[in-house]
Amino acid sequence: MADNLAAARAETPDDVMKVVKDRDVRFIRLWFTDVLGQLKSFSINAEELDDAFEGGMGFDGSSITGFNPIEESDMIAQPDPATFAILPWRPVEKATGRMFCDIKVPGGEPYEGDPRWILRRALKRAQEMGFDTYNIGPELEYFYFRSAKPEDGPPETLDQGGYFDLTTLDAGSDVRRETILALEQLGIHVEYAHHEVGPSQHEVDMRYKDALSMSDDCMTYRITVKEYAMKYGWHATFMPKPLFGENGSGMHVHQSLTREGRNAFFDADDQYYLSPTAKAFIAGQLKHAREISPLFAQWVNSYKRLVPGYEAPTYLAWSRRNRSALIRVPLYHPGKEQATRAELRCPDPACNPYLCFAGMLHAGLEGIEHGYELPEPMEQNLYHLTPEEREKRGIEELPETLGEAVEIAAHSELVLRILGEHTFKRFVEIKRQEWDEYRVQVTPWEIDKFLPVL
Repeated sequence: MADNLAAARAETPDDVMKVVKDRDVRFIRLWFTDVLGQLKSFSINAEELDDAFEGGMGFDGSSITGFNPIEESDMIAQPDPATFAILPWRPVEKATGRMFCDIKVPGGEPYEGDPRWILRRALKRAQEMGFDTYNIGPELEYFYFRSAKPEDGPPETLDQGGYFDLTTLDAGSDVRRETILALEQLGIHVEYAHHEVGPSQHEVDMRYKDALSMSDDCMTYRITVKEYAMKYGWHATFMPKPLFGENGSGMHVHQSLTREGRNAFFDADDQYYLSPTAKAFIAGQLKHAREISPLFAQWVNSYKRLVPGYEAPTYLAWSRRNRSALIRVPLYHPGKEQATRAELRCPDPACNPYLCFAGMLHAGLEGIEHGYELPEPMEQNLYHLTPEEREKRGIEELPETLGEAVEIAAHSELVLRILGEHTFKRFVEIKRQEWDEYRVQVTPWEIDKFLPVL
């Protein structure tokens, strides 16, 4: 069965057509995302593939969050043959394939609100500056719960396991194993998998890839985790902070740039083994982190995770060992020059990966283009510093709420350039609405705290 389900290597439409015929694939799901990173899909019959590759498949974009209004709703989903794979959770007989799509407008021009296009523009900027590849290695954490239905009460975890536990405490080990096998069948190489710090919390780490392919893989990863959880009757969530008093779920992102096939971040003569390019890139991300925070911490709930004391970084500093810093540079090991990288620790796994990685890349490129200077690393625990000590050292922190983050982004020229005017306006509008809906709620905490005494 594994051979029948294995990811098919396809690069061209002809490759896809051959696999579809050989594997008796009946349906192909065309995948894309809305501005918030929610996966959208519609299916076509395999007999429609010729037309899909030639001119794309038309659809109504007016009902897709952040896309065009109804008077400009005609859009085209153009499948990318290099993303073809057979879905392992669908029946083997009359199998189902999938492809990611680039969204276009009638006439064939890229749709400026397509998150995939926004990332492509960021990558083009990097290439124009002489860089071949922006490599990304994200670590997406998530929780398993028995149910996601509000009527079932508070989320119920499956275990009380902890970090790296390999005991009966890790109730999710079997479903995690099936998930990893499915990811590999989809062509996604998994490096690590383990129980995380929180109860019923897990992490599966994918091997690094170029940013566009990795964004597609992140979307595939999230739906695969959810599909196999559902198979067991459970619910998997990438919600950043689902449990009070426990660690939230992060998406630490390892990143590097290559130039002429070599790691542009490595310098053997530097005390930190970091090139001027790497230092300026890191400085750019630190300088612009507050502006791009709605791209890597997109939801109201994201800022429940970004608080001191739960391993999620909030202070704008970098370090080699200190995990309380926003960016960590893993220690260099001789012979591992290609592994020199910067780990941005603030994103969470519920973001739109296309927009998140585009924002990260643009911020780093700003540092390179304008020659930002990297401050000295902060090797002590930043949570132990007083506000006065942090202020004295010039250490800023991330926004404390989505409302604050959105208003900073709304006045950012950089975020406008990252998203483009079309998506910028829609994204800010949607996030302001989310914050307004949240801030007028009266929570159980307020009732318990104030009703008896006020």
